[in-house]
Amino acid sequence: MCGIIGYTGEESALPLLLGGLERLEYRGYDSAGVALIEGKKLIVEKRVGKIRELVRSLWGKPYSGKTGIGHTRWATHGAPSLKNAHPHTDSRNEFAVVHNGIIENFLEIREELKREGIRFRSETDTEVIAHLIARSYRGDLLSAVLETVERLKGAFAFAVITVHEPGRIVGVKQGSPLVVGIGEGENFLASDIPAILPYTRKVITLSDGEVVDITPEGVNIYDFYGNPITKEIMIVPWDIVSAERGGFKHFMLKEIHEQPKAVGDTVRGLISSGEILPFSLKDFRRVILIACGTSYHACLVGKFWMEKLVGVPVEVVYASEFRYADIPVSDKDLVIGVSQSGETIDTKFAMNMAKEKGATTVALVNVVGSSIDREADHSVYTHAGPEIGVAATKTFTAQLAALYYLSLRENPDRETLIGDLMQVPSLIETVLEKAEEVERIAEKFLKKKNFLYLGRYLNYPIALEGALKLKEISYIHAEGYPAGEMKHGPIALIDENMPVVVIAPQDRVYEKTLSNIEEVRTRKGTVVSVGFEGDERLRKLSSDLMEIPHVPEDITPFLTVVPLQLLAYFIASKLGLDVDQPRNLAKTVTVE
Repeated sequence: MCGIIGYTGEESALPLLLGGLERLEYRGYDSAGVALIEGKKLIVEKRVGKIRELVRSLWGKPYSGKTGIGHTRWATHGAPSLKNAHPHTDSRNEFAVVHNGIIENFLEIREELKREGIRFRSETDTEVIAHLIARSYRGDLLSAVLETVERLKGAFAFAVITVHEPGRIVGVKQGSPLVVGIGEGENFLASDIPAILPYTRKVITLSDGEVVDITPEGVNIYDFYGNPITKEIMIVPWDIVSAERGGFKHFMLKEIHEQPKAVGDTVRGLISSGEILPFSLKDFRRVILIACGTSYHACLVGKFWMEKLVGVPVEVVYASEFRYADIPVSDKDLVIGVSQSGETIDTKFAMNMAKEKGATTVALVNVVGSSIDREADHSVYTHAGPEIGVAATKTFTAQLAALYYLSLRENPDRETLIGDLMQVPSLIETVLEKAEEVERIAEKFLKKKNFLYLGRYLNYPIALEGALKLKEISYIHAEGYPAGEMKHGPIALIDENMPVVVIAPQDRVYEKTLSNIEEVRTRKGTVVSVGFEGDERLRKLSSDLMEIPHVPEDITPFLTVVPLQLLAYFIASKLGLDVDQPRNLAKTVTVE
């Protein structure tokens, strides 16, 4: 969840570290800090709040050290505070550590170190790493790190520097993401690729149980037993321009408008890949889709498609629940893990558990070389490009495209269905052309404190996704519900102060949905609808109608979600909130 950056080379490290942290801020922004080797001293600077607070505090300071590490934090152990901000150091201020993840046995180690006379300055689990490395150090940083990782339990990644070996960074990956950037006379370490894209497109993705030893002259990788490992260098297929706002006010708005390209690129990539899986979904007794958050909502839509178009039973399970439930899984099951980053810790562990039980596993990810991609039996890729806004938009519709393609590849009407899918990018463009109308509607609801989102059939998951988007970025309470279940509880909430957003395309449940709208209107609820252009029946029942083009019902989720993304965006933006970095959230959840 936190962001790590490291640099060693011939340039001044500080500007590179700060730039990298700014591109990692979506991973967490409770506090930030850097550690530099400045001559024979270790300099640590950190501040509570966003990266800009750290940048302001460093303005004009003459640091010129050429090796350093940085960190932006999403708090787990210990509240956001200066003492809990990273980097953390040992008692003598000779070693500095930045860390992402959780050390599950840190209390046990902490008590052991206290008995040895070590005084702790923070409440974090990270600090034990610094003290353990210092205690193990006998002239070789790599050896001290290898000795330390033997003691650590959990999912984590960390980087360490020391005044005893200037120019050297040692990094560790176990459960949390870490990549190495290869330069000329300089090398990098980071939690995610965008942090280092301005400097290099040559990247090595580390696997669990690997340690990297970095100097300006080279990179060496080992397993936890010190055995050398040879890794392939990957050339990143996108550049830093893809990770910048491009004239939009926020990354989220840019990424909403990038959805036609994301869907188009994903579909073309899948088609050009030929047989993306070497088996039929029908070869299994069932398909289990595992995901978290927005990816879970994509899976709920995918369930409808797979059951209709393939005829295979499908279950959708939250990854965080799958890990601890007694779900029977065997070699008769296909388990598909869906994750934008490919690093979501619950999805990763759930996939590994399913694989251990004999299931065939498929990763559906946006990041080639990510942990889930590497560890699954097979992979399917979306081609959405980097998504910086914490609230997922283009990666959601790209995931829908991949799930729909998986569902139609064996259908007798495959060619017709692919033709429908190929039209989706231009159809989304049509919806985006009406963004100003959605903005006008958003103006009416800035003072509302609660929303109810209703949908049926394929668009019930879109109601969940619309509500999630509003909650994530505007901090307004919103609840998604199956429209047919409204009378079983939520109808008690409806009055003149409750806006109800209803997704009502003219599909197989259209008449039923109109009846639900009538029930809302009878209780004086304000109805905002998403429906087909020219639907006068729906317009008369709604205070506002956000229109989408007429499409076959299976295609509607690609379009109905776009006005809901825009509605959430404009409400949050007009409330003056930080749309791209909503409080308490991070882009990639790499801790439990």
